[in-house]
Amino acid sequence: MKKNDKIFVAGHRGLVGSAVVQKLKNEGYDNLILKTRNELDLINQAAVAAFFQNERPDYVILAAAHVGGILANLTYQANFLYDNLMIQSNVIWNAHQYGVKKLLFLGSSCIYPRDCPQPIREEYLLGGKLESTNEGYAIAKIAGMKLCEKIYEQYSKQFISCMPTNVYGTNDNFHPEHSHVIPGLIQKIHAAMIENKPEVKLWGNGMVKREFLYADDLADAIYFIMQYYEDKLFLNVGTGEEITIKEVAHLIAELLGYKGALIFDKTHPDGTPRKLLDLTRLHALGWKHKISLKEGLGKVIDYYITYGANARFSITEW
Repeated sequence: MKKNDKIFVAGHRGLVGSAVVQKLKNEGYDNLILKTRNELDLINQAAVAAFFQNERPDYVILAAAHVGGILANLTYQANFLYDNLMIQSNVIWNAHQYGVKKLLFLGSSCIYPRDCPQPIREEYLLGGKLESTNEGYAIAKIAGMKLCEKIYEQYSKQFISCMPTNVYGTNDNFHPEHSHVIPGLIQKIHAAMIENKPEVKLWGNGMVKREFLYADDLADAIYFIMQYYEDKLFLNVGTGEEITIKEVAHLIAELLGYKGALIFDKTHPDGTPRKLLDLTRLHALGWKHKISLKEGLGKVIDYYITYGANARFSITEW
């Protein structure tokens, strides 16, 4: 990418999209196309076609999505499937139709089978049943990735994908019911501390393991992939490190200074037991994460304490 190329970052106000925009600006890119949902509804096929016909971006980073945590994924399966299918199809196909040179689609590690061998290699895709609590979202993400792959094969265009692990950061969604695990834990534990509650109840048994990637590290990986990677094979993006939810919760409580008990409610679902990504492909290219979990959690907690009620409570990333 050249500094004067037109780059459309879809979902620029979301957790990942906002980090990507900041990374591009830091690298000297100022010809960015950024549209709010009110300015461009990516679910509207005609509107997206008109946008690409008029703007003709050179590059596209597709970070826009309808996202949420385990409760939102379970409750709104149809919405997550439909909205994401429409967003992806409209952006990817019109990018193809109107001459985009390279497109990077962001998937999710939930695309892999629930009971995958660990760590999860890219070739394990479609090798078994998905986790039922986020099946709708996962199917949409698989479809987006496959559309990019088939355009690459049929039209020889660099439409590629990467599959990030669980992402967290300062511009995250802290909705008490629809957030992902880290912002959800921060919100609940912080509320219990402010209200002087002796304990806080958390979902699941706390023993499932997750891998967490700070949004700025993901933005750095996206920039790296856009600059240096041209293969059709999608890439896992993560840290290669995993931790139990219970350990994360206790680390958050420690950083917040909460002294109460953390009670795990085993009547609620846990989701996939493990999702540790194999990063052999990406590491071989020369990229590795820089921000540790403790450092990243500290940044997010500082952000949440500073902004409190003004923190983002949206379950959309576009």
